[in-house]
Parts: sequence; structure tokens; C-alpha cells
Amino acid sequence: MTFRQFAYRNVLRNRRVYAAFFMASVFSVMVFFLYSMLLFHPSIENTFLKEISTLGMGIAEIILFIFTLFFLFYSMRAFLQARSKEFGVLLLLGMAKRQLHRLIFIETMLLGFASIISGIFLGFMFSKFFFMIVKAIVQIPVLPLYLSWKPFVLTMGAFLSLFAIISYIAPVFIQQGQVSDLLNGDMAVQSVYSYSKSRGIFGVVLLLLAYAMAAFVSRSSIISLFFLLPPLLTVGTYYFFTDTLPLVLHALRRQKKIFWRDFWMISISESIVRLKENARMFFIVTIVSTIAFMSVGILASLTSFASQYREVNPLGLIYKSLPHNDYEYQHIAKLTNELDQQGLDYWAVRFRVLEQQSSYTKNKVNIVKLSDLNELAATFGEKPLSLQSGHALFLPATAAAANQLSTESVNTELADSSVSLEIEGVYPYKLFPPNALGLNTIVVNHLDFDRIEEQAGVDALAFNYYAFNVRDWQETREIGLSIHAQVLAGLMLEHRDPVRYEFENPGLNYSHIRMTFSLLLFIGLLLAGVFFLASGSFIYFRLYTSLSYDRRQYAVLQRIGMTDREFTKIVNRQLIPQFFFPWGVSFIHSVFAFMSLQVIWDALAEISIVKELALVLAGFALMQIFYFYLIRWRYISHIKAPTS
Repeated sequence: MTFRQFAYRNVLRNRRVYAAFFMASVFSVMVFFLYSMLLFHPSIENTFLKEISTLGMGIAEIILFIFTLFFLFYSMRAFLQARSKEFGVLLLLGMAKRQLHRLIFIETMLLGFASIISGIFLGFMFSKFFFMIVKAIVQIPVLPLYLSWKPFVLTMGAFLSLFAIISYIAPVFIQQGQVSDLLNGDMAVQSVYSYSKSRGIFGVVLLLLAYAMAAFVSRSSIISLFFLLPPLLTVGTYYFFTDTLPLVLHALRRQKKIFWRDFWMISISESIVRLKENARMFFIVTIVSTIAFMSVGILASLTSFASQYREVNPLGLIYKSLPHNDYEYQHIAKLTNELDQQGLDYWAVRFRVLEQQSSYTKNKVNIVKLSDLNELAATFGEKPLSLQSGHALFLPATAAAANQLSTESVNTELADSSVSLEIEGVYPYKLFPPNALGLNTIVVNHLDFDRIEEQAGVDALAFNYYAFNVRDWQETREIGLSIHAQVLAGLMLEHRDPVRYEFENPGLNYSHIRMTFSLLLFIGLLLAGVFFLASGSFIYFRLYTSLSYDRRQYAVLQRIGMTDREFTKIVNRQLIPQFFFPWGVSFIHSVFAFMSLQVIWDALAEISIVKELALVLAGFALMQIFYFYLIRWRYISHIKAPTS
């Protein structure tokens, strides 16, 4: 038997230990390959999707590569520690350390090469299904399966280099010392985890401080929290697992009514001992799970914005013409002709918006006519309103402003026209997107409007606002593209004369937003799947490193008469905290982070993301429960399996 054959048989003999490592590696390679297939797809070379895929897939592949590198380092360390007795026997039989390092290098590269080939094969098999999902998300005509060398070379090059790095550094993870230390393996005496009471309290204080800041964050302080909360949560979480938990467990051990009861003595004592190695693992699982929750939660909140886009933007098309705009009537005629050619039903209302200075606030105020608002409101099925002369209503820019102004009552005189008004109440219908007619706008009846315009003169006109209510508003993607291009060109190029008009097509904007957010969510779900699988695998690996020790414990407990049912209870009391406690901490982290995220969305678009985030967390909870029962079943079966 050659040296390479010996390495190959070693891999086969330890296939149970390497199973989770291999599966996670294959899944990472498969996701990376799918990203690469979309990144190099010829059908999106000159489309809007190309920019999204290049940015989204590129960032996702970088994150996936870095995380996989860290994940494989941790996994390889756990496996090599579990095989310390085997390495001790080989060294005792005369194997040189250089040969041992070569053996580990060959084994790791064999696993890596098998993972790469399997991941690429599965990725290519699922590419057509992947493209079908992407096609449905972005609504492009065709996204066929293709064959190109670029995704294969990128994936193989990235992961071959990754496994080569790990294979070269892996021998460092072998326990240093005498051969006797390796032969003892996990039989070495485990000392009780030492902890600091002050650090334990400090960790809780940091977490509570971070939670309080996230819960009571305001719009003005949200930016600073982006830089402050992550380090607070990270340091607080680390001290929580390394010092706070041992502090709590030792306090429980002093409570005789709890500790000296049934099998709690075994469960609590074993938990205290295992914290020596598992504290850092708990910390890693918590941070990885939090990243998975947050990545999907943030992207789900973006899709929430897309789903509520129509409520925020009730109009189909918007054209705003400033004074001295020579293209106003030409553009409006073009828009109506294009709407008629596509057979879209629409209603167009023109608003003349006047600008005056309020003597009450000394600020500029925009004025619109109630009859124009009634005409637009009728297209939405709303009833017309009436106003007496000398009275006005606030037209709030946002929903938050509507709540503030609903109880306000102001008596003012318009300085430019000397018209006195009593402003009380808020216009009840939401007909415009936020800030459409200005931050400070009021509604008057037609008599007051004509009087203001007559006395103030032509300079009172601020702008003309054309509101198009289109029933099939998502079908307006092709309407006004030339006007939209002219607006963009005017913003990007330097002209002597400034652009005197603005144009907005919510249907076109929505198609881009929905396409972008949906694709990013899909990318994030695959990436979070890798994080989720890895977080459970960390616990799985840790269980396997102490499998021989746990088998001996089970044999002793079986000799003293413990039943399988009682043993399952002990396993549950040990595994449930190990599996669900880090996940529970990450769940709490995510909930408070989402509270801060809600503040951001309130400031940007005044939408609620509670429903989407609840679905995200509930979905992760169900997957975590399924993953727990799967790992528990495998763990118990290995514990009860006869040793060879």
C-alpha cells in the first residue's frame, strides 16, 4: 500500500467524521458556482440586470469565499483534535512529523477536490432551475442554460486555492507536545472553566446597553449607531458566553434544590465542564446566526418596500414644470400620445402651484386649489370636499407630518397678496407621493386661489404639476423614456441653462426596484443558507471531537442502570442549550437590530417591515428545530453504536 493509498483509506475510514464538513463544503461550492453562472450569463451582458448581478454576485462571492475559509479552518481544527490519538499511534510506530504533515495535506486536498467536483456538478445540474427562479424574479424574456469555461475556472480556482491554503496550514492545528499527550487525546483531565465575575457582569451590561440604544434610537442618531452597536454586541456576546454563563451555572450548582434533583447534577456539571471549549464556539455560532438573520431580514425589508411601493406612490406618472419651461406642452402631448398608443386608461390633472410667504412662520408656503384636488380625488373614487372662503387645509408632505398637523390651527396672512387665511385641519386623502408638492403646502378654495394669483401677479406661480392616475400603473415602463433620458442627461451634464422640468415614472422605478430587491433577496437567501448550515455544523463538529469521551460516559451510565429514555433526557438537556441558546441570543440581537431598521424605513418611506421580518425569523426557527432533531438523531446513534 502506497502513502497516497493510505491517505485515501484514511479519508474513507473517517467518512462519518468528515460527512458534515464535506456537505457544507459542497453546498458552499454549489452556491458559489451558481453565482458565477449568473455573473457570466451572456443574456444579461448589456442589460440593467448586469450591473445588479455583477455587484450583488461579486460581493456575495467574496463574502462566501472569506466565510468558507474561516469555516474550513475551524472545522479542520476540530477534526484534527478528534484524531489526536490516531496521530499519536502513527508517530509511535515511527512516522516522521514531516510525513504526518504530508498525510494531512493529501487528505485535505482529497476532500477538497471531491467537494469541488461534487459542488460544481450539483451546481450545474441545478443551474436551469436557478435560472428559472431568476427569470421569474426579474421578469426577463429568456435566461437559457449555457456552457462556458468561465464559471468552472473561477469556482475551481477559488476553492482549489482555498483548500491548498488550509491543507498547508492544517498541521498547525495538531496538538503540540509529547506522543503521550496525543495518545491520551480526550482522556486528558478537563479542568473546570475559569471565569471572571467582573467580566461576566460587564458582558451583560454591554448587551443591555446595546439593546437600549437600539430600542430607543431616533432618526438623528441612527447613523452613529451603525458604528457603535456592532462592536458593543460583539464584545458583550463574547463576555456573555465566556464569563456570564459560567457565572450563572456555578450559581445554579450552589442551589441544592435544583442541582441535587433527578439528573440535573449530571447535566449542569457536564455543561460547566464543556464551557471550557464550547464558549468560543457558542460565540461564533451566535455571530454567524446573527449575520444570517440580518442579511435575510434587511433584504426582506427591501422587498417590503417594493410591495408597499404603490401605497407610497399612488400616481402613475408625474411631470413637474417650472416657470419658463419651453418643453412643457410638447412633453405632456408626448406622454398622452404614448399612453393612448399603449391603450392604457388614465386621468390627467394639472395643478397650478402658487408660492407665497406666510407672515406667521416667515417661510415660503405652496398653495393649491381645492377644485383640482377634488378632480384628482374623484379618479381614486374619493368624495369631493368643500372649503369656505378664508379657510384652508394643510396638505402634509408625509404621514408623520399629517399626524403633527392634524391638531394645528394657524391664522396667517400671505405677505405677497395680503390674503388672510385660517388654516385648520388636514386634507384627508393621500393622492401624492411624499414631498411631491413641497414640505409646506396648503389647500384653499377657488375664490381665494384666484384672488391670491390676481394680487400677487405672474411671479406667484411656483410650478405646474401634472398628475397622471394610470389604472395599470406597472405597464407604464415604456412611457416617457426619452423625457426620462433628457432629465438624467441634464443632471449629469453641465448646461448653461438649467433643466426646467422633472419627470418621474413610478412604474419604471418599481420594475427596477422590484427586480433589484428580489434578486438581492434570492442571493441573500442562498448566502444565509450557507451561514445557517455552518452554524449548525460548528456544533456538529464539536460533538464529534468529544464522541469517544461521550461513548465511555454512556457505557458507564448504562452499567449503573440508566434507561434509554433517561439517557435521551440527559442528551436533550445538554444539546438543547448548546443548539438553541446561541441561536436564541442571535434571535434577540436580530430583533433589536430590526427595531433600529424600522426607524430607518420610517424616515425613508414610512412603511412597516414587521410582517416580513416575523416571517424571516419564523422560517429560521422552523429550520433550526428540524436541524436540531437531525443532529440529535445522528449524535445518539453514534453514541450507542458499538465501538470498533
